[in-house]
Amino acid sequence: LYHAGIKDEVRRSTLSDANRIRSHVFFDDLFAALLSELPGGLPRKMRAAVRLIDSTNLRLSALSSGWAQFSNGVVAAKLHVVYDPNQDRPVYFVTTPANVNDITPAKAITIEPQATYVFDLGYYDFGWWAALDAQGCRLVTRLKKNTRLDVVAENKVAKGGAVLSDCIGYLPSRLTFNRKNPFSDPIREVCVRIDGGKILRLMTNDLDAPAEEIADLYKSRWQIELFFRWIKQTLKIRHFLGVSQNAVRIQVAVALIAFLLLRAAQALHGLTVSSLTFARLIRTALTHRRSITCLLDPPDKPQSQSQMTLQFATC
Repeated sequence: LYHAGIKDEVRRSTLSDANRIRSHVFFDDLFAALLSELPGGLPRKMRAAVRLIDSTNLRLSALSSGWAQFSNGVVAAKLHVVYDPNQDRPVYFVTTPANVNDITPAKAITIEPQATYVFDLGYYDFGWWAALDAQGCRLVTRLKKNTRLDVVAENKVAKGGAVLSDCIGYLPSRLTFNRKNPFSDPIREVCVRIDGGKILRLMTNDLDAPAEEIADLYKSRWQIELFFRWIKQTLKIRHFLGVSQNAVRIQVAVALIAFLLLRAAQALHGLTVSSLTFARLIRTALTHRRSITCLLDPPDKPQSQSQMTLQFATC
């Protein structure tokens, strides 16, 4: 408060009123506007645009049980994210109560034609797969153990490798006696053995790419798990300042806005330190008149007037 020039004490009721009156939609729109201004964007080949889809739980206090009660003794929200691993940033998010199924917000996502979507078993919905396929998207996900595949062709695989089998076939034509499977196009099953020895049945509608490429795309899902861990530990969204659904959504949106700003600042100034180190440097220098370009310099090194001007322009 001192460095911000605020002399009067800020009351808790002021924050409470803001969490109650100010809609989270403003911050959601701010995130989208900031994302559109960042450099990068989709690559020229839309097939190279990879989108990882996943969610993570956010534990809440019992005071949020009115809207976020998941089970006895568990109160939580869920953050659903579409993540771009090439640009290292989220491109879409929504926060819901934890009892909302992952596929529900996924169906509300605007599909990017010809992009590659990678997701896990939480998005097991043949109708949604068919909608992605109709837009020319490439899918990479897993098949359940009990899902039958009518094989029509088998591809050769190298002996002794992680890829155990590679075949093309069709999913069951009917889901139940009264429901027809909306996904009738041929698919490809690639069985791989991961480091722990577990065998995964990977599914894709890409019938031509090397099996190793499909396995690597599914393995890239680990990047969104690292993203979830990073924002929880670094941006402190394990403790919430409000208990209402609107307050939780505001804090999550602000955290993701901060993530984009940190990534943009680090890229703009060409700092080669890790993202975690950069975030820690920013945190310790917030109340100091130091340019971002001088964060790695000794604290007693003097700065020129142009460097200080650059700092305020960046802020």
